[in-house]
Amino acid sequence: MSEFMPVDCHTNGGRLAEAGRCETGSKQNFITLYKILATGIALFEKFKASLACDCDICRDFCKRPGWWTVDQAKNAIKSGLAPRMMMEISPEFNFAVLSPAFYGCEGFIATQEGAQTGCNFQKDGLCELHNTEFLPLECAFCHHDRIGEGEICHKAIEDDWKTFRGQNLVRRWQKKVDFEQKLKFLEEGNKNV
Repeated sequence: MSEFMPVDCHTNGGRLAEAGRCETGSKQNFITLYKILATGIALFEKFKASLACDCDICRDFCKRPGWWTVDQAKNAIKSGLAPRMMMEISPEFNFAVLSPAFYGCEGFIATQEGAQTGCNFQKDGLCELHNTEFLPLECAFCHHDRIGEGEICHKAIEDDWKTFRGQNLVRRWQKKVDFEQKLKFLEEGNKNV
């Protein structure tokens, strides 16, 4: 059985079942499923990719990894990019997001120190994800002509991650990259300091 199964009331961790809407074939079940699947499509319609640009402003955007939508991150994990992702935790500690990692934060948590190192997909000033299906929506959208609009895109992607399926994907990624073992190793190291 695949680790990443299609979303339905039985394979999304029981979210619909818990909500009392898991009657196979019910109209409510299909409407809810449609809303879940349409979220990613709606984000791409609302935040269309900008034209590629090599100006200083646009190059500065590339120093900090943009966010994937939940579906993009799911596809990136399927393609083997999980070890090159990091988990960013909200300041309120109430949700997490998966994004391309800073150098040194691959397969673990984003850190302030890591923020100084840049995106691990940047090689010789070029993005390995550019012109691929794995370019994060936020990276594709941001452009020097769209100053201030990036915050709107960022918030919409944040809302995508604040869902059950977003946080469930974070948990699955943690298992895939052996996150708990890395955390234990870090905790043990701190005890010896």
